[in-house]
Amino acid sequence: MERWSGRVALVTGASVGIGAAIVRELVKNGLIVVGLARRAELVEELSAELKGAPGKLHALKGDLTKEEDILAAFDWIKKNLGRIDVLVNNAGVLHLSMLTGGETSQWKQIFDLNVIGLSICTREAFKLMKEKGVDDGHIIHINSVAGHSLVNFPGIVPYSASKHAVTVLTEGLRRELVQLGSKIRVTSISPGGVDTDMVKSVTGQGPIPEGEFPLLQAEDIANAVTYVLGTPPHVQVHEIIIRPLG
Repeated sequence: MERWSGRVALVTGASVGIGAAIVRELVKNGLIVVGLARRAELVEELSAELKGAPGKLHALKGDLTKEEDILAAFDWIKKNLGRIDVLVNNAGVLHLSMLTGGETSQWKQIFDLNVIGLSICTREAFKLMKEKGVDDGHIIHINSVAGHSLVNFPGIVPYSASKHAVTVLTEGLRRELVQLGSKIRVTSISPGGVDTDMVKSVTGQGPIPEGEFPLLQAEDIANAVTYVLGTPPHVQVHEIIIRPLG
């Protein structure tokens, strides 16, 4: 991770859960991190918590379903930090919604955030990397096991479809970068169930009883991010699938 010290990373959905855990690890490893989230005040609190760490955290407010917010964030990064080296597309939403009776608004939110927002961030990150001569950057998509098979869970189909799209977008981006002769790396990290507010909100369980069923911790995903970043520049980790033991 030493080669990333002092370099710039953008983490979307940085206020809680997996995003906040990733931010902590990157700042502790010396990166200058921009945490983009709708609840920027939570990122500000995280920044205060990390005061004195080797890196630094900047909080930016933005809604990843709005292209103008994404473009404004990249404009801020360009003007204030001058470059971007790492993008972690973490922001996502999970609504349980049946195809036979679901709400159109929920379907739109799932795809606007999980697919379109991710794609816009990826495009803008690549453009800025290219402009600033960053050819050893890394783009990481926080995907899901639901992006590789259809999980047997009522109402999961729209979310799973969005994550299947992320799987295809990851491989498609990798092929485009190869055709361009770029050394920018692309990785998909696909967790199983993670003990986060998002999972609790859809299960309706609130705090999940210990031992009821196995879950990963947000820190497990953050550790996977630092692992892929820490591999040598000639190594491309295509996909990591992480499931809890049990």
